[in-house]
Amino acid sequence: MTDRAPHPQAPLRRPPRLAPGARVAVVAPSGPVPEERLEAGLDVLRGWDLDPVAAPHVLDRHPRFPYLAGTDADRAADLQRAWCDPSVAAVLCARGGYGAQRVVDLLDWEAMRAAGPKVLVGFSDVTALHEAFATRLGLVTLHGPMAAGVDFLKNARAQDHLRATLFAPETARVIAGTPGGALVPGRARGVLLGGCLSLLSADLGTPYARPSARGGLLCLEDVGEQPYRLDRSLTQLLRAGWLDGVRGVLLGSWEECGPYERVRDVLADRLGPLGVPVAEEFGFGHGAGALTVPFGVAAELDADAGTLTLDEPALL
Repeated sequence: MTDRAPHPQAPLRRPPRLAPGARVAVVAPSGPVPEERLEAGLDVLRGWDLDPVAAPHVLDRHPRFPYLAGTDADRAADLQRAWCDPSVAAVLCARGGYGAQRVVDLLDWEAMRAAGPKVLVGFSDVTALHEAFATRLGLVTLHGPMAAGVDFLKNARAQDHLRATLFAPETARVIAGTPGGALVPGRARGVLLGGCLSLLSADLGTPYARPSARGGLLCLEDVGEQPYRLDRSLTQLLRAGWLDGVRGVLLGSWEECGPYERVRDVLADRLGPLGVPVAEEFGFGHGAGALTVPFGVAAELDADAGTLTLDEPALL
């Protein structure tokens, strides 16, 4: 543990909710997007009475690195253009993968701040953007399913919960995980933050990372990381003092991370000694039917009941 005592998390500014007919932009800040999945996602959004617009480079492929959706400059330009467009009410990420970390340094944060608050939705690699939007814009963002994500396109629960959060956030103030899914029992209050574990550990030391999770309810999930790699990421956060003062932990999905019993052992070993409530199998992340969690909103976690109750709706 360190001697540092960074300021605890404070609730962030909430952007306005969406209304029927709102224009939303779909961008690809990370990995390449299959065209058929993009079109299917746009159809879902049109069915919600939204006006979705795909960014100019959303279907691009990087000429040298096939894991990137176009060049860094083009991906950054799409995101900034969408955010600064006064006709756009929300920016939805098409998918995760890798690449958002390469984009954050290319954004004009002063221009984005001047554009005013609006909704950002995404998860996985978009964790790098959640952190940057919190530290640079002081803005609530939604850790939720992405417009061209397979789980979103095929799962009604994921669609319904995101839609409720976007249009009627007062109806989504109680987020229900798995009853009795307490790795460490108890209740805790704090401001929600977090995302993909491997991205949070990779973000340490950058200008966009929060100084710590102190005062927060930390949401963690990941995909395709073997237990020893999860151990390494958690140990890095512990050694850096980033988990000092955290109030509670919510654990989402751990798809393709090995047998859950082994994953659970690692989580219990690394997080249990923190002495705070830890709720497992909470239903957000890469798993089917992923729930939407607003980062930057104060809430109460009841690990025993498997419930998260927001102090106020995610959006205004």
